[in-house]
Amino acid sequence: MKLLRVGPVGAERPAVLDESGTPRDLSGLVKDIDGALLGDAAALAGIREAVASGELPALDATDSRIGPPLGRIGKIVCIGLNYHDHATETGAAIPAEPILFMKAPDTVVGPDDTVLVPRGSEKTDWEVELAVVIGRTARYLESDEEALASVAGYAIAHDVSERAFQIERGGQWDKGKNCETFNPLGPWLVTADEIPDPQALALRLWVNGELKQDGTTADQIFPVAQVVRYLSQFMTLYPGDVINTGTPAGVALGQPEPKPYLRAGDVVELEIDGLGRQRQELKDA
Repeated sequence: MKLLRVGPVGAERPAVLDESGTPRDLSGLVKDIDGALLGDAAALAGIREAVASGELPALDATDSRIGPPLGRIGKIVCIGLNYHDHATETGAAIPAEPILFMKAPDTVVGPDDTVLVPRGSEKTDWEVELAVVIGRTARYLESDEEALASVAGYAIAHDVSERAFQIERGGQWDKGKNCETFNPLGPWLVTADEIPDPQALALRLWVNGELKQDGTTADQIFPVAQVVRYLSQFMTLYPGDVINTGTPAGVALGQPEPKPYLRAGDVVELEIDGLGRQRQELKDA
């Protein structure tokens, strides 16, 4: 299934895409698309039955905002330097273990919402990423099979980053990762049964129509199953938690000087096979 949320900020309605791509209203069945729903197998089965019946009312999404496909996100755990080509372009050593940092859930916006360039920013950067959404409680997982069984689905995440805040201002990376609007998510949460191999997805990103990133999850240093299993050794993962799994080569940080960092007025578009497409215009905060 492709689950989504449609409507104004803070008042999104849960929906599902039918086979024709029409969004169907789920608000008569469920309160929201969130961890509680993803952890409820019976509720998910009920949505599948309702879609098959063809009785769900259609939503007019043409003039409606598409919000993040997941509400009440618990935590967002991010993996840094998780693609061989990205590590190479930035001159970083291949990490022996996954590099972790966190993003606050309040950085999440819809896939086509405005992204704000922070005040004082000179190095706002783009990063297309595969987001993994957890669907069952996971702690101390022992196998990749258990790890993948814990995944409810996948989405596109744009891990917007401010490199000076991240790298040049001391401390951890979080200062360059947690500015408002720095995690567009969606348009859909695609359930795991539609993505048989998360290591076979192409990722692409354009800035002002110019292709900047063109990678594949096959290049991940730590694949999705390994990442989920690894994280479960250090923290408990709950339904509704999100993992941003890293970005391929092509970010501004890896380009020759003068690096083409983002400015107000720029337009970023990104897509992942089977997971939809995002488009954001940048404005000054």
